Amino acid sequence: MTAAIQHVGGDRRSVDPALRFSLGGRRAWVVWAAALAVYVLAVFHRSSLGVAGLLAAHRFHISSAQLATFTMLQLAVYAAMQIPVGAILDRVGSKRLILTGLLMMTAAQAAFAFVSSYAGGLVARFFVGMGDAMVFISLMRIVALWFPPARTPMVTQLTGLFGQLGALLAARPLSAALHGLGWTTSFLLASSIGVLLAVVLVVIVKDSPYADHRREQLKVREVGRALRASWRQPGTRLGLWTHFSTQFGANVFALLWGFPFLVSGEGLSAATASNLLMLMVVTTVVTSPLVAQFVAHHPFSRSTLVLGIVLAIMTVWGVVLLWPGRAPLWLLVVLVVVTAIGGPGSMVGFDLARTFNPPARIGSATGIVNVGGFVASLTVVFLIGFVLDRVAPGGPRTYTIDSFRPAMAVQYLTWGLGLCQLVRYRRRARRGLLHDDPERYAALKAGALHT
Repeated sequence: MTAAIQHVGGDRRSVDPALRFSLGGRRAWVVWAAALAVYVLAVFHRSSLGVAGLLAAHRFHISSAQLATFTMLQLAVYAAMQIPVGAILDRVGSKRLILTGLLMMTAAQAAFAFVSSYAGGLVARFFVGMGDAMVFISLMRIVALWFPPARTPMVTQLTGLFGQLGALLAARPLSAALHGLGWTTSFLLASSIGVLLAVVLVVIVKDSPYADHRREQLKVREVGRALRASWRQPGTRLGLWTHFSTQFGANVFALLWGFPFLVSGEGLSAATASNLLMLMVVTTVVTSPLVAQFVAHHPFSRSTLVLGIVLAIMTVWGVVLLWPGRAPLWLLVVLVVVTAIGGPGSMVGFDLARTFNPPARIGSATGIVNVGGFVASLTVVFLIGFVLDRVAPGGPRTYTIDSFRPAMAVQYLTWGLGLCQLVRYRRRARRGLLHDDPERYAALKAGALHT
């Protein structure tokens, strides 16, 4: 076991001479904050179509399925890039990948500001998804390398929490800008922020606190071996299905279909719908520390927490979809609050990946886990658009609550698959840990801090 996981204290330079900076010290927080700012911007770019969807349908003269294709393409590229990006990450480090992703997103959003054709819009969203794919898992690697294991669950949740600021900025300010400044100016201003953050990134961020970079880099010939080893670990796949089951509900709602559902389906004003999307972000902010505390103190029960979150989301959606007529506002508030908890719940998947894999495989394992939620989101975005085109062939202008009932119900197919796989792989992960390391199994069950 390396010195990176032998201790859980703060300043360990006196113990490990390879450390240039203390784990969890001031420099660690500065590096994390600089990289986090890029992730906030990535979430903003990712979420921008959530409030611009109806305007996009008008601008590009497209159907429900074509509108869904924007988000589907973005998510498909994101998901497809996770494993190769995770493998490259272990080789080249976080800083280069975050910078590459940032520049790619900046250029793509600037292009999206000017294109007026459907094909041009698809190309722009393709590169937004590709750039976005490089940011989050690179940031997770920074968290894993710069902070001691005892703090990693909390910093992981804080990452997701502050990342939601991007969704918050997309929910209301972008909506106001689109209606006040217009499409081109709004997206061009959003893309310009990337130039400033690129300078901050270059000046501040470092890949690792260690002097010997061989500690966290893999040789090219070892990349495939690391991916296979990460995939064979049941704990990695438990993390993947955790991410798969919890994230897509909030993702689909915030990225594309929530705003049309609330406005065209439930009859809310655009301002009220934007406020509910903002409430999702506030819920994430409030619940992320609670989830982190649970994970830190009850590591053995992480999958139980995830199962409870998924079942709660399924229940409240069932009530909304079965409600006669349009649901009352109080019920929609409950819906967005409960759905939003899936965001912090999905972060548990990365903690599972960290628990069951050594530091040298963090990038690969995190990439595998991160595929889950975005594959689920991609699938559900497509299915909702597919169903809406059949029940409301006239396009977004003809959406009603009865159009959205069968469309939103397709989420249950994905939740059902996720629940089955969660139960399956948590059994395998627990059995494997009990067999390979009974002392550690007992420590986790007793609530000991995990590494």
